[in-house]
Amino acid sequence: MSIMVLSKLQSSPQGISLENPYKKIMLEHAARLKEEANSPEFKMKEYYSTLTFAEESVPVENTAVKKKLGIYLDKFSFRKLRSHQMHAKADKYLPKIEKILKSYGIPSDFKYIPIVESGLDPSVSSHKGAGGYWQFMPATARLYGLRVDGKVDERKDFTKSTHAAARYLKALYDQFGDWTLVAAAYNVGGGSLKSSMRRQKKDDYYNLRLNTETGSYVYKIISVKEVIENPQMYGYKI
Repeated sequence: MSIMVLSKLQSSPQGISLENPYKKIMLEHAARLKEEANSPEFKMKEYYSTLTFAEESVPVENTAVKKKLGIYLDKFSFRKLRSHQMHAKADKYLPKIEKILKSYGIPSDFKYIPIVESGLDPSVSSHKGAGGYWQFMPATARLYGLRVDGKVDERKDFTKSTHAAARYLKALYDQFGDWTLVAAAYNVGGGSLKSSMRRQKKDDYYNLRLNTETGSYVYKIISVKEVIENPQMYGYKI
């Protein structure tokens, strides 16, 4: 019998393996995980999870939020806008805006609003009558200390209009207590936003059904922020 067993062992090229049968599967799984972790898709997923607005996480685990954010990140990229001029203006104005906002306790991400609103061009005006860096309506501008009449339009004064915007943002925060809602209210007006919240019984911007402009407003601010702060991720070439 012993001779037969020895003969069998010698006839097998591999012999009897005592290795854990699951080891190969585990190694293959680990290799796949490593490959996935180095893939562009995985890195983008990780990147999305770090996105914030006004120091609050963006709920990218919500598929609709992530998809919408992707659309605007692409729209504001260098590949689409050739946005070198936007970056040049950002370098000039954003540090000054941030300093003023900070003095009022406003999160620094609100410094991107004038880029979304006017492209930091004070001569821009809307068909509704909004104007200046921060696109104030005349009545709102006057309410927060700006002179707007036939002779003077202080909405076009960079420093004065930024102080007025900070006062307005501060007042909106006193109403809503949430910075993301403050951004939405800046666009649509506090009364209109409150009406939508009451009607829908929701107090989360990302879950509210709003008009197209307001429903995309925060996404635009986040996208401008990301393209300016991480230009090489969005097609910028030195």
